[in-house]
Amino acid sequence: MTSKHLIFIPLLFISNLFSSQTTAPKMAEIKQVDLKNNLYELAGDAFRGRRAGEIDEMRAAVWVAQKAREAGLKPAGEDGTFFQFFNMKRSRIADASSIMLNGKKLDLWKDVWATNVVEADLSGNVVWLDKMPDSSMDLKGKIVAMKIVSPTPAIPTWVSLWQYRYTASAMSQQSKELIKNGVAAVIFVADDTVESLISFTGFHFEEGNYNIEGQKLADKNALPLLLVSKKLENIFRNEKPEVKLDLKTDDFDYPSVNVVAKVEGTDVNLKKDYVLFSGHIDHDGVGPEVNGDPIWNGADDNGSVTVAMLAIGRAWSKAPAKRSALFVWHGSEERGLLGSRYFVNHPTVPLTSIAAVLNGDMIGRNAPDSAALLGITDHRNSDELVAVTLEANKTTGNFKIDTSWDAASHPENWYYRSDHLPYAQAKIPAIFFTTLLHPDYHTPFDSPDKIDYVKLTKMTKWMYETGWIVAQAPKRPALIEIKK
Repeated sequence: MTSKHLIFIPLLFISNLFSSQTTAPKMAEIKQVDLKNNLYELAGDAFRGRRAGEIDEMRAAVWVAQKAREAGLKPAGEDGTFFQFFNMKRSRIADASSIMLNGKKLDLWKDVWATNVVEADLSGNVVWLDKMPDSSMDLKGKIVAMKIVSPTPAIPTWVSLWQYRYTASAMSQQSKELIKNGVAAVIFVADDTVESLISFTGFHFEEGNYNIEGQKLADKNALPLLLVSKKLENIFRNEKPEVKLDLKTDDFDYPSVNVVAKVEGTDVNLKKDYVLFSGHIDHDGVGPEVNGDPIWNGADDNGSVTVAMLAIGRAWSKAPAKRSALFVWHGSEERGLLGSRYFVNHPTVPLTSIAAVLNGDMIGRNAPDSAALLGITDHRNSDELVAVTLEANKTTGNFKIDTSWDAASHPENWYYRSDHLPYAQAKIPAIFFTTLLHPDYHTPFDSPDKIDYVKLTKMTKWMYETGWIVAQAPKRPALIEIKK
């Protein structure tokens, strides 16, 4: 479908209902100073990066709930509160695990990384492979080692978390082939690319796996896949060393929480419907130090949307729309969209009552005149919601809109990495507002002083205006099937 077709027909839906002027009545309530003050507080060091499953996420959730109450929002969580608590399931390699090389214990998470959560008790002399073996080579039951080979196709160097993706993709490709030869375990030796940020990449492996109740966790009987530092290459390549693996796993339940608030609508019939504003509270917490800074503040990701939703709620509560507004600050997004998945499985309002989901993630950086929308081309599930959103942009931010990140072929797969996704999969019209990635993404340098507060204010007004149009319309945005 061409862009002309994409936009023209839905505009017929709104052209008879709305003027070209901003329709949201309390736009002046969205103030740059409020956004800035709130973000400096939430994304300051005192909240220690709001890591999911830790006390800092809980403290941040209480802060959000208190601010929501002060903004005039009503609780819409469980048991008459602002909160919806859930357990996050974690599996990881246990500290009691050991990996021996020629009788010497390697330092787990410094010399060697277990890259998948498995249980194993095996030993043997390592077979070094200079290249991928063919089917005639007898490797059944062997522990093999080889150097990481650059993945095919190559991972573009500009994508986020490039070294981690390079490492994970290379190991995945090589291990799939080695499994066909019946190997017992694979040890990958870092190349220069992997070695350059091996502690950062290894931190992801150390974390293990997360999920929620009812979702599949790791297969603990899978093939052990280890990553070792390049400094050990000579031993594995030339000495046929003896390796003994004793890998154990731990399973934990961690508490996490969604904060849920609402403003009831004014129309006796339409107030049964909700326009849902979506964002996430959590970030990466305290992690590996970078230039002496261990706190990964997450100002843009996703403090920017957290405070934007508070500002929208403040405006909405002073002049409610015909439909109700629901605000869901999700927990544990960084662990795999766990809060939004939980909410969709355990909604505090009927899922069928949600007219549209307006999700934001990272809305305060990059060029002042540009923004991006996802759910607008290849992942579009509502022509009418797309049209409303584009129309609202004209009277608020007037941004140049980048739609390229919504392409199914985009290497970031950005559409699948934020909290609108579970709602869209549940067949609810959804759209995703963002100003895209930047070099400080998932580093300690995503701090409040880096935010463009003029732009953040415009993005907040754009989300507010979009939600207001949907909330006032006689009909809900129609759903279409996602193309890809």
